Amino acid sequence: MTTPDPADRVLARASLAQGDPTGWFDRLYTAAARGEADVPWTRGAPTAELVAWAADHPGAGRRALVVGSALGDDPELLASAGWRVTGFDVAPAAVEAARARFPQSTVDYVVADLLHPPAQWRHAFDLVVEIINIQAMPRDYRPAALRSLAGFLAPGGTAIVSEVAEEKQDMAAWQSPPWPFSRAEVESVAQDGVRLVSLETVRDGLRYWATFTR
Repeated sequence: MTTPDPADRVLARASLAQGDPTGWFDRLYTAAARGEADVPWTRGAPTAELVAWAADHPGAGRRALVVGSALGDDPELLASAGWRVTGFDVAPAAVEAARARFPQSTVDYVVADLLHPPAQWRHAFDLVVEIINIQAMPRDYRPAALRSLAGFLAPGGTAIVSEVAEEKQDMAAWQSPPWPFSRAEVESVAQDGVRLVSLETVRDGLRYWATFTR
């Protein structure tokens, strides 16, 4: 018997076939809220590498933006470290779930699209965090997403980008989505006055962890 594809892949492929690279996220979170699907990237805890980074980088009231805020784990971590956090997700169901999960939160959870972000976010954030979100988009959509990402960063700020490393994967057997990142794609965040500060691999080389500044 063939094992059915998980809901995220089924929904993503249907959405992409319609020329919509992001609409499937809300359908997945909505199905998960009904107990009909799992959201594979939610773990109920913040990203371990971000926990270590935040311990050494208190926010002191500076502005942070978390791309793809999901159920709120990474935004809440940064808020607890003193950052003034905006967490955005393209899925209204995810934003609703994060607000319900953290009803007393100081995080501003909003619905927004990385491919068409609010104009007022340009150069507005001292910290921008993108962890395994853009990799859910096929490569054709990534340049626009990465341009938006670079554009969020304020002068002197820090951007953190972490994606699955293509070079450590057996791409012939890879099941998508997500689609891993090449090193060159990660480095391409260095645009619009943004420059690469560091690029390393973590988790036994399976994931890139890069920092940028403007």
